[in-house]
Amino acid sequence: MNDTVLQVNPVPARTWLAVAALGISAFSIVTSELAPVGMLSALAEDFNQPESGAGLAVTAYGWVAALAALLSGAMPSRISRKALLVGLMLFLALSCLAVTQVHTMSLFMMARMAGALAHGVFWALIGAVAVQLVPQERLGLATSVIFGGVSAASVMGVPLASFVANMTGWRHAFTVISVLSLAAASLLFWTLPTIKAPQPLRLDVYRGLVKNPVLLTLYGATASIISAHFAAFTYLEPLLTQTRNVPMASVSGLLLISGLSGLLGNVVAGKLIDRHIKLLILIALLLSAGALGMLGMKSVAAPSLWLTGMLLAIWGAAMAIVFVGLQTWLLRCAKEAAQPASAIYVAIFNAAIGTGALAGGQVSARVGLQEVVLLAALVILGSIALVVTLKSSEKEPSF
Repeated sequence: MNDTVLQVNPVPARTWLAVAALGISAFSIVTSELAPVGMLSALAEDFNQPESGAGLAVTAYGWVAALAALLSGAMPSRISRKALLVGLMLFLALSCLAVTQVHTMSLFMMARMAGALAHGVFWALIGAVAVQLVPQERLGLATSVIFGGVSAASVMGVPLASFVANMTGWRHAFTVISVLSLAAASLLFWTLPTIKAPQPLRLDVYRGLVKNPVLLTLYGATASIISAHFAAFTYLEPLLTQTRNVPMASVSGLLLISGLSGLLGNVVAGKLIDRHIKLLILIALLLSAGALGMLGMKSVAAPSLWLTGMLLAIWGAAMAIVFVGLQTWLLRCAKEAAQPASAIYVAIFNAAIGTGALAGGQVSARVGLQEVVLLAALVILGSIALVVTLKSSEKEPSF
């Protein structure tokens, strides 16, 4: 079944409603993915695991989502993309509901992996959907709206999950996420227009993608930046409580500060990224590395709560800009090959989440949490060299 989207300029209000619905779906997905970050200690205690062991739930989730994103290119073109996106959100809701019923770490991981399958396929499709919904000159704004759901998940989703987990238990937190995913599926059903299904992918399309030096550099930068970010972010709760002397009751508030700043970063990206994409990403990487470096420094004096909040705010805003920037650059470069390019990108992104979480757990178990943060800062700083080599021209080859 081949559905079509009629694009007009200016973009109609209904199209922006659909873009907003995708942003809300992104909010639900990322809240589900990152919820363990705000309840890592509770999960570790309930399942009798060390915190590094509980962090493996993030690692496995990321790797399964990466595999699902790669395999998404094999989806038959006769399947309606609108129906597929709605179905994936329903599947995620069922996965979160199943999580609330488990009592062992192995069953918890299995239930989470089911959600990771939906996660990977959804993210692989969402970039191609954005390309079809809006004209090229509005792609940066649409991408920032969709990725605004990522920042909003940090603003409300992850802190809310952490708050609910602290107040009533982590199972209730996943129940809330399940209801949220169901609501997102309903919004997609009512607002998303029919979407043209891509033509069956040929092997030479993938060969063309991996031969494009701009895409290869973007993929490499994404792998290093996201791995470093999640090596630190996955263990943010124990980092704050054990090395920054933050009371457990204040963790949700600091996560809220980080998320609010991420939302601000999305606003900045939406206004500037269509004109200054390279400069914006470079500045964001420098700010992120600087904030992480200061978070990882050992101080003789007791760490200040307001300084910790400020550093988390800078880190959150900067990474939100980087997320939007890399995705937008990829879509501009890939053009009509947006879906396979996005599938590879999402696979790398999620594999990097899993790898970063694993590396962070291993390094923290051996040398400490602050050393993990310092190492993450160095890797992000080194990734600037990759971004510098990219051409900022929008006239990239298509496939």
